[in-house]
Order: sequence, then structure tokens, then C-alpha cells
Amino acid sequence: MDTPAIETIDLVKRYGNLTALDHVNLQAPSGKIYALLGPNGAGKTTLLSILTTLLPPTAGTARILGYDVSREAAEVRRRIGVTFQEMVLDPLLTGRETLDFHGRLYRLPAAVRRQRIRDLVELVQLTDAIDRPVKSYSGGMKRRLELARGLMTDPQVLVLDEPTQGLDPQNRVNIWQYVRDLNRQRGMTILLTTHAMDEAEALADLVGIIDHGRLIVEGQPTDLIASLGSDVIRVRGQGDSHHLTSAICGIDGVQRVETDPTEGLILIYTDNGSRRLPVVLSAVSGNGFAIEDVTLARPSLGDVFLHYTGTALRD
Repeated sequence: MDTPAIETIDLVKRYGNLTALDHVNLQAPSGKIYALLGPNGAGKTTLLSILTTLLPPTAGTARILGYDVSREAAEVRRRIGVTFQEMVLDPLLTGRETLDFHGRLYRLPAAVRRQRIRDLVELVQLTDAIDRPVKSYSGGMKRRLELARGLMTDPQVLVLDEPTQGLDPQNRVNIWQYVRDLNRQRGMTILLTTHAMDEAEALADLVGIIDHGRLIVEGQPTDLIASLGSDVIRVRGQGDSHHLTSAICGIDGVQRVETDPTEGLILIYTDNGSRRLPVVLSAVSGNGFAIEDVTLARPSLGDVFLHYTGTALRD
């Protein structure tokens, strides 16, 4: 059996009385893109910090390519590349100096550093800017430089923490393409965290949802979406949504009803949205709920997230 690229076994991290990770069991196969989703404070950053050897676990085991992140940290670091959520770049260095110094830290020979810089600059399309100070870069250029820096050591596993946060749509799509190319052309295993459901749906072979320090579900995005049902009717408005649940659940063809009172949102999962829509809306409006917006769609990964965490993305 192939060794998983990333594996945790009953991983626990506590800060005093606070349990940040609660017996997390995760497996990411080699050569796959694994997206880790979760609300703020769910434990994503703690998990990444342990996997990248920056933080010791309280209990349990974490391995990268079979190497224990605590006992064999040096071996793990030789095999991973990381880009962090917050950009960490010296504004006075040029892009080339940034990459070269990173290569020096890993004791790469000068010829290897020069060749990798040439290749990576072309990959992330920074040829015209590579000898300019980083302080002159746009946000998208800085993010692409960080990606190139994470690839300087030719890692087998790449960890990306919110890789497109704060980027405009064009730069987001460009980063997505780089990630796909790394995975498909080089067979690189990629673990990414994101709050963007469209990003996870577009990139990931496997998705894991973590909340309150526990990995509550994982699987292929299409399978997780299919598990919710055929169609979802989203009703947004004002009023007490709790007492509506029993009335709507009694409608023929309705499979499940979920509410998010903070957002004034009711999600009705049904076998046929078009057929059930008139009856559903009649039931909602007849119970004193003031409807402001109605949409009918197939379930999305965002619906999966809401189903398992019970809330929209929170701060």
C-alpha cells in the first residue's frame, strides 16, 4: 500500500483548557489536491503549523511522506514547500534576491539556484519584474513570488494557506492554473486551506471540513454535494424561521430543511425544485416569513459546508 503523502492519527493540540485539535484523522494520498475547509477558529492554522513542523502536537501522530513531523522534522522540511496566509516578504529585496536567499537557506548549489529561479520566474510570469524591489509589486505579484519561493526546493508536498486571499479574479484564476499544473505535470501533492468554496470545488480531488477542532467529514466534492439531494431552494428574508421547519418538512418531496437565523436563510432540499417551489413558497409566506429573495439551484460545496458546520463562514 502506498504511503499517504499526509497523514494524521488521533492528532491533538491543546492550549491550556482550549482544545484546538481534537483527535484529527486525515489522509491525503500522494499526487492529489486536498482542500481543508473550516470557519475561522476551526483549527486549520493549528493543523498546518503542526504539519509544517512549526508547532508540536500535544498527542497523536502526524507524518509527511512517512516522516514524523516531531521526530524527523528536518526530513519533513526537506520535502515540503509552504506559502503562508500572511505575506512574508522583505520589501527591499528584489524578487530574484528573495528566491536566491531562500535557496541558500536550503544550501542549494549556485547553479541549481540560478536554474530554478529561471524556471520558476517563467512559471509564475514575473520575468519583467524579477529584478525590481518587492515593494513595487502588486498584491498578485507578491502572491506569485511567494508561490515561486515555496517551489524553490522542488518539494514533493506543497502547503498553501489561503493562496488567493485578497486577489482579484484574474489573479485568482492564474494561481488556480499554476496549482493545477504543479499537480498534473509534476505529480505534486498539494494541501490548501481556503474560505472560497468555488476554489475548493474547482481544484480539489478531496475535501475535508474541520470545525471546533474535529474533522467532521471528508470526501470527493462531487460525492459530498450529491449526498445533499437533488435541488436546493434558498429562501432569504425576515421573520422567525424555526417554526417553519415542521410545516415545510411535511411537503411531499422535501427531504430536509436547514435554517441559518443570523443570515435570515432557509435551505430546503427537495427531489425536484421546480415542481415543489410553489408549494414551498406558499408554506413559507403563509407562516409570516417576509420573503426577500428566492433562488433555486443544484447544491454546491457551500451548501455542504453549511450543512456540516451549521453556519455561514464566521469570524
